[in-house]
Amino acid sequence: MPHTLDAIARPSGALAMVAMDQRESLRAMFDAAGAGRPEDEVLIRFKLDVAAALGPLSSGFLIDRHFGFDRVRSQGLLPGSSGLILAADALTQDDGGPVEETDLDEVVLAPDFDLSGVVALKLLIIWRRDERREWRVELAQRFIDASNRLGLLSVLEPVVRATPGELDDGTWDADEAIREAARELSVLQPSLYKSQVPLSGRGTPEEQQAASEELGRSIATPWVVLSQGVDRDAFPAAVEAACRGGASGFLAGRALWSDVVGAADVPARLREVSVPRLERLAEIVDREARPWREA
Repeated sequence: MPHTLDAIARPSGALAMVAMDQRESLRAMFDAAGAGRPEDEVLIRFKLDVAAALGPLSSGFLIDRHFGFDRVRSQGLLPGSSGLILAADALTQDDGGPVEETDLDEVVLAPDFDLSGVVALKLLIIWRRDERREWRVELAQRFIDASNRLGLLSVLEPVVRATPGELDDGTWDADEAIREAARELSVLQPSLYKSQVPLSGRGTPEEQQAASEELGRSIATPWVVLSQGVDRDAFPAAVEAACRGGASGFLAGRALWSDVVGAADVPARLREVSVPRLERLAEIVDREARPWREA
């Protein structure tokens, strides 16, 4: 039987998922925290600690194949209530810089790659109004088709970026771009659409909810919000507003664990700060989110 979003949802039908698929950006976060440039094993250990601490509280857990996927799966760190999501994106990214472009990770999609235990794949798309716009739509479609062939859910994550011309002439409006990307890509019918938070979470509760409702009218599938670009302390209110505006929950990383990076005792710090954050967010989505079956 093909998976439904129940595989990454809470009993309420809301989604409370943890993102731990950061790669070189996580290495840069260690450096920024004063911990230096870590070896691969440090990144893997951090991801395993996050999985052990937050996996039991999450409805889904997202990780990449490069740092920790096999060990999270083989060590049984995730309970059956937390669906395993695997990143299927190949990233173009300068050292310490943002992701500039993405493509499909052909290793993950190869016929001999072991996807046992995986319930969903995720693709990040950098959305711009440039000459590669049509190619990115085709990329999203190829990803959705590949996920369907494999019997897996597809989680599509567009992140909007301005072109140099839009910055130069002052026409860039990030929120309009988020809605335009949603109108263009959600009609391809991924299983789940992962959106940036409207207003970057900086509006009043009323403004956030109104912007979330407007965004929701642009999305043709169940949707959740991500936490990148939102102040960590503002994220719970942003999630609440998004859910009141039609979202089914969140798939977040930095808002949960970014200040744990570089800690002397990562497991203890996760228990102290990250676990209560995820518990609070789960309570919010259980109360406010639109269950995915109603979306």
